[in-house]
Amino acid sequence: MLLIVFLVSAFIFSLTSGRFFLVDHPQPADVIVVLAGETDQRPRRALELLAQGYAHQVILDVPAEAKVFGISTHQIAQDYVSQLPQRESVSICPIFGLSTKTEAPDSGRCLAKAGAHKVLLVTSDYHTRRALSTFQHELPQYQFSIAAAHDPRQFGIPWWGQRQWAKLNLDEWLRLVWWALVDRWR
Repeated sequence: MLLIVFLVSAFIFSLTSGRFFLVDHPQPADVIVVLAGETDQRPRRALELLAQGYAHQVILDVPAEAKVFGISTHQIAQDYVSQLPQRESVSICPIFGLSTKTEAPDSGRCLAKAGAHKVLLVTSDYHTRRALSTFQHELPQYQFSIAAAHDPRQFGIPWWGQRQWAKLNLDEWLRLVWWALVDRWR
């Protein structure tokens, strides 16, 4: 009987686990921060939120030392920003950390320069719960809200529907558990 209860509980949990990751509650802020990582949907979502008046400034977190085919991601980001109609409202924040936990203090330096207090984070939908928790823990002096950038090629709530979604679901669970049990306490 205990095994059946466990299996039914595991089945129900697995069906809803994709929805558990998603936190999408943008609030008006001083600045919108696009977390490093995905470079198409996240910036697009941030620019939508900028146009809707959620903030008057966007900061793009960009890996400072990464290169793509010999070109620094910082240079690629600068070229991207220079072509935007909203270029005066978008700046780049160099990120040296390779995880959400190490990205937070790098972002914090840029937030301090911007004089921000309320921050709207933008990240991929599957990453929202962990990113919000991490930034709230690492930078408690700021008030955070979060917006999800959806990319159906990467993730969907019914994660079992595609191989990529299933891999990402498992990976995000591992990262979330690691954050909750290990990284949060370091």
